[in-house]
Amino acid sequence: MRDDKSAIRKKMIKQLSEMSKAEYEYQSQKIATHLFQGDEWKEANTIAITISKFPEVDTYPIIKQAWKENKQVAIPKCLPKTRTMDFRIFTDFSQLESVYSGLLEPVVAKTKSVLAKDIDFMIVPGVAYTQKGFRLGFGGGYYDRYLQVYEGGTASMAFDIQVLNSLPIEPHDLPVKALYTNSEVIHT
Repeated sequence: MRDDKSAIRKKMIKQLSEMSKAEYEYQSQKIATHLFQGDEWKEANTIAITISKFPEVDTYPIIKQAWKENKQVAIPKCLPKTRTMDFRIFTDFSQLESVYSGLLEPVVAKTKSVLAKDIDFMIVPGVAYTQKGFRLGFGGGYYDRYLQVYEGGTASMAFDIQVLNSLPIEPHDLPVKALYTNSEVIHT
């Protein structure tokens, strides 16, 4: 099953990487528009999201919109030794640092930790999804572990090509409650 997941991951990232910058920005904006119209977004005070890295759906405009609406934004600090995450409230892009693989994470000294119970809405990243909300992540298992204890609303954002008919599902996999794509909103 691990080989299947790895092959799907590689193929999807290759497909996404072939998107032009203009198409990427346009489709990311369409996804953000769908997200902003959702009740989960409107009702949330604290939103958990990642700092995107191409070819993931662009989260920068989403973070800026959250701040504009006076929402708190929490981003994960990955703790590789335990393969867990510490979500931290950040208020400015200057509070980020580059870590492994060029990923941006919060600077611990400049941000404050937030408990899972205090996050209203979590936007869960992934590489591929099913119509039922199951996802194939980036392979670290960080979100699989965190979602075991998180009880708030969940959603993912994806370009249409990331929604597949099926994925290898394991017993610990938990589906997100909604999937926002450039063409539709799928409630799972």
